[in-house]
Amino acid sequence: DQAVGTSARRQRRPVRVGRTIPAPVEAVWDAISSPGCLERVHPFCERNPVAVWPGSAARDEIHYRSGWVYQRTFTDWIDGVGYDLDIGAAGEPTSHVSWRISEHSNGVCELTISVWPRPITVIPGLNWLARPVIVGPMMRRYLHSVTEGVAWFVTHGEPVAANQFGSHPWFSRRADESTPL
Repeated sequence: DQAVGTSARRQRRPVRVGRTIPAPVEAVWDAISSPGCLERVHPFCERNPVAVWPGSAARDEIHYRSGWVYQRTFTDWIDGVGYDLDIGAAGEPTSHVSWRISEHSNGVCELTISVWPRPITVIPGLNWLARPVIVGPMMRRYLHSVTEGVAWFVTHGEPVAANQFGSHPWFSRRADESTPL
């Protein structure tokens, strides 16, 4: 049952990164809610084909520069505020992700992305160690680049370049190979 999986993920602490963006909420919302938006704001996204858009039934894919392809299935859509989605490779367990924009003052807002990662091993005893040692730091590095990409696009009006804020071992293409890590 999808709801059971989602509620179980929500009981664990998410990996969360927030970034203050010197722009109004509407500008950030426009950047993250347009179809194919990841091609403009995401430094590790090569392509972002859309199947259904927008709303809580939205579906798209993210084709990472590493060669991985993940499907995103949206579960909640709150106009002007954010959305929730499940993401993962076809036929594999998914992670749950929440994007939220909150208004500060004087045309400044904050974009927060929270991820409840899927288990990375079928050995339950190892997941408690893998999350804080491997997954958490790597996800935070990834989320910092993504939120910085949104801020760049909103404030500069131009798409981010590949790996603009540094490469990532999981999501960037390695110089010596073209297959996923």
